[in-house]
Amino acid sequence: MVRVQAVAPGSLGAELGLVPGTELHAVNGRALEDFLDWEFLTADEQFILSVTQPDGDAVEYDVERPEGLAMGVTLEPPRIRRCANHCDFCFVDGNPTGMRPPLYIRDDDYRLSFRYGNFATLTNLKPWDVERIVEYRLSPLYVSVHATDPTVRRWLLRNPEAPEIVPQLRSLVGQGIRFHTQVVLVPGANDGAELVRTLTDLFGLGEAILSVSVVPVALTEYSKRELVRELRRGECRAALATVDRFATRALTERGFPWCYGADDLYLQAGAPLPPAEWYGEFEQRENGVGAVRYLQTRIAAAREWLPDLVGKRIGVVTGTAMGPLMPQVLADVAAVTGGRFELVVVENALFGRSVTTAGLLPAAAIEGALRERRDLDLSLVPAEAVNDDLVFIDEVSAADLAERLPMPVRLSYDFADALVERGTRNAERGTQVEGRSRHRARCVVPRSDFRVPRLEGQG
Repeated sequence: MVRVQAVAPGSLGAELGLVPGTELHAVNGRALEDFLDWEFLTADEQFILSVTQPDGDAVEYDVERPEGLAMGVTLEPPRIRRCANHCDFCFVDGNPTGMRPPLYIRDDDYRLSFRYGNFATLTNLKPWDVERIVEYRLSPLYVSVHATDPTVRRWLLRNPEAPEIVPQLRSLVGQGIRFHTQVVLVPGANDGAELVRTLTDLFGLGEAILSVSVVPVALTEYSKRELVRELRRGECRAALATVDRFATRALTERGFPWCYGADDLYLQAGAPLPPAEWYGEFEQRENGVGAVRYLQTRIAAAREWLPDLVGKRIGVVTGTAMGPLMPQVLADVAAVTGGRFELVVVENALFGRSVTTAGLLPAAAIEGALRERRDLDLSLVPAEAVNDDLVFIDEVSAADLAERLPMPVRLSYDFADALVERGTRNAERGTQVEGRSRHRARCVVPRSDFRVPRLEGQG
């Protein structure tokens, strides 16, 4: 059932009389299953909408919708398609106890793959799911391939019923669907010759495979460490060599690298990152691919709007993965603003020191690193670490954290969003939290509990 959660004042939905709790049944006689049906079927300029109001009245609207006019209706969250796999490296299974219930949901939902860029395995697709993907042109999708050998993939997913991924992708490619893909690299399982086979198979599917990222497996202190381990430096170097071979081939044949190593793979291998131009449009930056170079490009783009910060001392909070890589980013900001930027590298007190991504830092760990820092004029905290309600993973709000600290705090995705003065165009991208006040800017990309930051692409 599709039900209205909120209606924007003055919108077409409000004009129709839709209110929170309204049940949306059908458009032009076609039953609504979820937000995909709602968005695609109401995109026409004219349609018949059948609803039941909270008071029980059944209403049918003959809707005329001018082109480009939004309905202004927010739906209640859909029932999430659960994951049927049991990967030894699953991050959700590596969660500690006592967190928000949604954080224990293992989602594997092609709808979230299309909407948010979540990686799905496609192991739970039914024939009607495939029909919807093709009908609605849900493209690109983000797919966790891990291995193209059926036996190896089923072993990695701990799912003997997993269908063969290459025929699945080939069939959808033939119907116009494109994909970004990833390989979470597990030593002794899908590295070495298996990685070569996987990349060969994916490249052979043609240009509809838009990219593939190779990401080193990452584990929490609560993961199944007796069954899986992290890669060693030599294994990371070998994987990068394979990535480079396929990237060189792709550059020659297709004009762009196609195959990318995650930043953390370079870090663990002790290898320098490629230049920003290597990553094109940074399609997999949320997967840890090109994240450092993306920050640098964002700072360069905002150069003329960055304020004069001479005499100001600013702390920049990050996780241990980015610790060795961030100084070069901060040097760019300091050169433009004249401010003194200090990197505050925080170990993850909730998941353990093996979890190094900034997006999973709990508020308690950040507070511990900053509460005695009265020498700082401002602290920038990774915005990826909070959900849409500005709450950290340990259920502390950003406003409460700011209230406990001796300096103003701003949540930031790329530094420029938090440093540019309000009133300029880049200021609209930021989220600021200073004491009890908070400003959620309109252009911030929403992220719900079902979009927990991926652990270096894992999932």
